[in-house]
Amino acid sequence: MDQNLKLTFIKKWSEYFGASELPLAFFYSDDAGDAALANMPGKHSCFIGELAIVRKGKPLAWNVKSLSCEGAKRYLGYTTQMRPDFGYFLSTGIPGKLEGERYLRNPEMVQEFIENTKCIPALGRYIVFKRFDQLTPVDEPVAVIFFAKPDVLSGLFTLANFDRGDGQGVIAPFGSGCGTIVYQAYFEQLSDDPKAILGMFDASARPYVPKEVLSFAIPMKKFVKMVSYMDESFLITESWQKVKRRLP
Repeated sequence: MDQNLKLTFIKKWSEYFGASELPLAFFYSDDAGDAALANMPGKHSCFIGELAIVRKGKPLAWNVKSLSCEGAKRYLGYTTQMRPDFGYFLSTGIPGKLEGERYLRNPEMVQEFIENTKCIPALGRYIVFKRFDQLTPVDEPVAVIFFAKPDVLSGLFTLANFDRGDGQGVIAPFGSGCGTIVYQAYFEQLSDDPKAILGMFDASARPYVPKEVLSFAIPMKKFVKMVSYMDESFLITESWQKVKRRLP
């Protein structure tokens, strides 16, 4: 991670967003470095809930064994497999056998969703998450992820569209909580026209974040540009100052 970029962003973040929570960043590596290995849960655990520790300032690394959720293993790149009857699990369920989540109307729609879903290749033994201020020169983040309230999201959303005439700098695709911050961000980073991702609409993941918080994932290529625009954007106007006064 370019330490000049890191320090520049932290300074500008404080200037324009006050004491609002710093983002996280993630990358893949065969070496966890200074990140502790996440504890292997004794039972099913939502990956989004586990990130609360990182948000408080403790870098963590996960591997295939420390991820208990099969969905997280898939959307973070550690398996291509899905649970049996996944089409029914995500939709209607099977009476007397399987409770369905009812996120899609029927198994056929789930199959269409799967067919339009690529898999992240195995990129490293670990996926490492750190708070932005803890990134080191050897870390190479794929994306930056904010967990934020509406006022902060309004600033990030507007900045993500600052250099676009089409107003399409942000997407909000259907997916799991971990899918919108890792899976979608990974593929947007590979794109020639990367978008930021507004997420955390997954009802299964929502209990693991405060009720007023959503996620905003920015692929690194786009994040670098956004930082460079901050001082010439709406952030320097009185309109934003009125919003900033409500921030922590």
